[in-house]
Amino acid sequence: MHPDPSFRLKGSDADQRATMEALIAEIGFGMVFAQTPDGPRVAQSALYLTGDGAVQFHLANGNALTRYLSGREALIVVNGPDGYISPDWYAGPDQVGTWNYISVEIEGPVRAMDREGLVGLLDDLSAVNEARLAPKTPWTRDKMDAGKFNRMLGAITGFEMEIRAWRPTFKLSQNKPEAHRLRAADALEKSGRRALAHLMREWGA
Repeated sequence: MHPDPSFRLKGSDADQRATMEALIAEIGFGMVFAQTPDGPRVAQSALYLTGDGAVQFHLANGNALTRYLSGREALIVVNGPDGYISPDWYAGPDQVGTWNYISVEIEGPVRAMDREGLVGLLDDLSAVNEARLAPKTPWTRDKMDAGKFNRMLGAITGFEMEIRAWRPTFKLSQNKPEAHRLRAADALEKSGRRALAHLMREWGA
């Protein structure tokens, strides 16, 4: 989390939580960090928010984190749009280049899920992501051979993390005068980073 308080979310705790949950749900992917006997390790995984204060994910059994995660604390980082901001894009003198970005860190204890929970997680992930492909007919595991699905299921482990801490960074040039920030957003959009430019206009105030 960036130490500058300018880069925090505004609003009530409930509003901030809703914004962070919306970001995680929209991106649906993150990096899972934890300590192992071999040192710190990271894994990438699709994420599913349960709606009751937890996030679920799954890892291959051969992943360096899998056998050490259950019963331990983990950190998950979800990154949103990001991009370089040129000093020339600000209207004032004596500026330096920087990187604007959105990131949410979540932390808490992890438990391994049973087979039924893992199957539910895979179904939920498929339903959420297939719905985004409409009008395509959604894929479901009914289209798979049951034996093949069970063999693949045996190669992964599902996990659930109870989210006990949220740490957001929304670094969108809030520490700059509005005219400078909007000028940078216009230049950023011209460079092709439309999503970040939009967020700088909407959230940078």
